[in-house]
Amino acid sequence: MMRKQIINQSSDVPSSTDQDWLDLGRLAQVEITSEEAGHPVESALTASEGPGWLAGETGEQTIRLLFDEPRALRQIQLVFEEESRERTHEFVLRWSGDGGRSYREILRQQFTFSPPGTTLEVEDYVVNLQGVTVLELRIVPDISRDDARASLNLLRLA
Repeated sequence: MMRKQIINQSSDVPSSTDQDWLDLGRLAQVEITSEEAGHPVESALTASEGPGWLAGETGEQTIRLLFDEPRALRQIQLVFEEESRERTHEFVLRWSGDGGRSYREILRQQFTFSPPGTTLEVEDYVVNLQGVTVLELRIVPDISRDDARASLNLLRLA
């Protein structure tokens, strides 16, 4: 007999108890290019439930974490959601070990949101990064148009 279990859609996003996630509010300063009132970047970076981050303006956006002390990173988790419009976004993750003077690309990823069916992108990467002083996330919210705003539901690091 097959063992099975009915799950709901929210199970796609691993819970905060699955990993020892870093307390980014305590360990890093964050730099952002913009944010919408009511959708602050800290709601995407902390364990509290929140609306997630939404850019205050259209076009490419950057979220940069400046660690107080060099960190080792072994896992990066990102969650993006788009419920209202079809678009293909691209994000780039880069890291620096010298305070941002030089960067190394970790990955570049594109994803097409196609509501109402495809609205959630969950990315979970195992990495082996030592001495990280800066982690940078660049988001192009729509690679074919300039009128979309970037968003991020969750960014967690371990």
